[in-house]
Amino acid sequence: MPSFRTVFEIGAADCTISHRNSIVAIGSCFTEHIGGRLQAYKFKTALNPFGILYNPASIAAALERLRSGRSYEAGDLFQHQGLWHSFDHHGRYSFPDREQALDKINSDLRDGAVALRQADRLLLTLGTAGVFVVQKTGRIAANCHKLPGDTFERRRMSVSEIADCLSPVFEQMKSESPDLRIVLTVSPVRHLREGFVENQRSKAALVLAVEELCRRHDFARYFPAYELLMDDLRDYRFYEADMVHPSLAAIDYIWEQFAGSYFTEETRRIIAAVQKLITAAAHRPFHPESPAHRAFVERTLADMAELERQYSFLDFSAERSEISRPV
Repeated sequence: MPSFRTVFEIGAADCTISHRNSIVAIGSCFTEHIGGRLQAYKFKTALNPFGILYNPASIAAALERLRSGRSYEAGDLFQHQGLWHSFDHHGRYSFPDREQALDKINSDLRDGAVALRQADRLLLTLGTAGVFVVQKTGRIAANCHKLPGDTFERRRMSVSEIADCLSPVFEQMKSESPDLRIVLTVSPVRHLREGFVENQRSKAALVLAVEELCRRHDFARYFPAYELLMDDLRDYRFYEADMVHPSLAAIDYIWEQFAGSYFTEETRRIIAAVQKLITAAAHRPFHPESPAHRAFVERTLADMAELERQYSFLDFSAERSEISRPV
């Protein structure tokens, strides 16, 4: 029987990711999916301390800022439509009160800086090579925050420009953390506001730049999330209704391929056990006072304690609170 899709084998990566690693994940909204799952499955993961970032220049700037730990000041923010914003941050760091925005930005910066110093795995997802340059300052904005279009000059970063902006910070991080391994991906999210042709050119620039980065740095590797959606799944069924973002089924598939490549058998067993306990903790019974449910709760709490005993890096405090709270 003929095959109706092209399946390609990724194979086992030459570096693993386990619960014993310290992970920082930065980049586009696709990073939120993968990093969020790592967090949910109890991996020690710091996720997007600047919010979602799309372009390589802003990602490089964020990494350098995390390395230096240099705080933001009131003058770094600007006001627009009743909110205080930072050109370096996603909109989730925008607030009506400037001090509130500054406190949130610097609090996450401090936590992210600590996480980066401890990290031995860095996951970066590049979303677009298209950038918006602030006309007055010449700086590349991570987010336009709905400012008028004439505030910016729009252009596409070249392959060499992308590689050159990320290479120095890669080398600096590696010199400070010899065990560091970097996993690079290109987001399969389509940036159709750039236009269909420009989106493809942008993704092509990212793919070629990642190839160059992996050539320059033997501690960097590429995970083909983009190709898995474009060339393996290759069907609009695997997109959300907006035809831009991957569907849950697509994200599940890409996660499974990532897990198969980077996780050891032990790590996959831990994930399965953690998933079972998370699901049990979220269960809402019809009869919470019944002997059967009380026995279920006691058994689940005992399983949590046993897994924590086996793996000291696991912590089910949140799940204990969830399963024990009154219904």
